[in-house]
Amino acid sequence: MTDSEFETLADAAIAALERAIEAAPLDADLEMKGTGVLELEFGDGARMVVNRHSAAREIWVAAPSGGFHFRHDGACWRDTRSGKELFQALSELLSAKSGTPILLAGN
Repeated sequence: MTDSEFETLADAAIAALERAIEAAPLDADLEMKGTGVLELEFGDGARMVVNRHSAAREIWVAAPSGGFHFRHDGACWRDTRSGKELFQALSELLSAKSGTPILLAGN
């Protein structure tokens, strides 16, 4: 994968996440911080950041419960440890943080 292909795929995934999170019943402020960085701030001050990491060609998620790295497998973004798909993993993280079932759709 070239740098350009990575940036296109990562930016599309982050934009799709932004749309899905905006549509979710979630009590958090959502803001795009520059190119390829999505930040959520919850009512308790906790933050979650989703960003593209060009050097590693991964999407990184920094959540209150830990850090996660997602690499494109040719079809979707998968966690390098658990193998979970990005939207599935974020749905679980947001559900755990909010105490409300969150299902992020789209990609």
